[in-house]
Amino acid sequence: MERDYMRLRFIGPALAGVLGLSAFVWNADSAPENSHAETYQQLDLFAEILARVQTEYVTGVDEAEVMEASIDGMLTSLDPHSSYLNPEEYRSMQVQASGEYGGLGIEITQQDGFILVVSPMDDTPASRAGIQPGDYISAINGEPIVGQPMNDSLKEMRGAPGTDILLTILRENEEPFDVSLTREIIKQNSVSFHTEDTIGYIRISSFNEQTTDGVNDALTALKKELGTKMSGLILDLRNNPGGLLNQAVGVSSAFLDGGEVVSTRGRHPNDVQRYNARQGERVEGLPIIVLINGGSASAAEIVAGALQDHNRATILGEISFGKGSVQSVIPLGPQRGAIRLTTSRYYTPSNASIQGAGIEPDIEVAQTRLSDEEMEHIEKRQKRYSEANLRNALENDQGRERRPPHIPNDQPPVGYSGEDYQLERALTKLRSMDFASDLSQKG
Repeated sequence: MERDYMRLRFIGPALAGVLGLSAFVWNADSAPENSHAETYQQLDLFAEILARVQTEYVTGVDEAEVMEASIDGMLTSLDPHSSYLNPEEYRSMQVQASGEYGGLGIEITQQDGFILVVSPMDDTPASRAGIQPGDYISAINGEPIVGQPMNDSLKEMRGAPGTDILLTILRENEEPFDVSLTREIIKQNSVSFHTEDTIGYIRISSFNEQTTDGVNDALTALKKELGTKMSGLILDLRNNPGGLLNQAVGVSSAFLDGGEVVSTRGRHPNDVQRYNARQGERVEGLPIIVLINGGSASAAEIVAGALQDHNRATILGEISFGKGSVQSVIPLGPQRGAIRLTTSRYYTPSNASIQGAGIEPDIEVAQTRLSDEEMEHIEKRQKRYSEANLRNALENDQGRERRPPHIPNDQPPVGYSGEDYQLERALTKLRSMDFASDLSQKG
């Protein structure tokens, strides 16, 4: 895991006492002269309100909980991905980053007071129960969670393996329904692979500490099985919610012979970091198709954007989620937890910010055929499920906007009975001599 001044760098969605003035660091060069006075006034106001709550609220309050909620409220008001992690949540986050933890296997964020599903992870209780990207969770075990802090909802969804939980799901064009799940140890084996005749297939479900090694192991196994017969490769990043920045760089390095993978830029002009691919492409010259969809976010978008900008792969599927920011997890000291703070934006090698806009596929293919009713509601549905429409989402600093909702020309035919139309289209493209020729001219 990358460590930067004790900070863990993530690009995935996402996890008492008295405020001391020493905790605030002021930049005199950028702050207005009266900012100190205004801030002190606000702190006085906060202290007065806290005192009123302590003495006049209808029941006694847990002061530590009130302070924790205040801190989290401050951070979550900045953007959808910043938050406070108390010591228990911080330990849980560290375990999750390692690739094994207890829970349901679901990546969530908060939207308009509801819990929005970014993506269920492969082969977990959430995915097996049929939970889909774009679903909203409105209640847990019959208790409404609308307006509840996301960290509290995460805490309720995690628990001892073997215990049951009931989620109430809101899905577009359907009545609310309940889903019963059994918690289990989530082992994020983030990489799986197999062959399709002479074509290799690698699926990456998330980017944890094991992902780069998993991809390299998969490539070794595929090359051993297919040898010189391997005619193409499919890299499946659909419904991949992202994860660790260094793993996105490591995975990209397996398919690039050097060059920039991504750059990150912080608040100040000189706060720029560039991440380059290590030379030594594993499958030189082999045609590659990368599959993405609306559930492909952050680290998945970095890999797709890097391979697209370097003309190393063709991107097929649907426009990605559009999360173009980096979160640093900053420890606050023993028994004080950490803050998960958005500290920079990231940019593809062509200097494009995908924040809110997403990665657009080279070949647009829908996974399912839309009915007439769904076509009428497509604008509403697609607008709801993207980074750009999360409350307090960062604006795209380059003015790039998400492509307006529309129906892809290529969608399953009427009566289609296959299991994965996008994968079938990718396989057809790779088997096409014209595609191989176009790819060589493109490169």
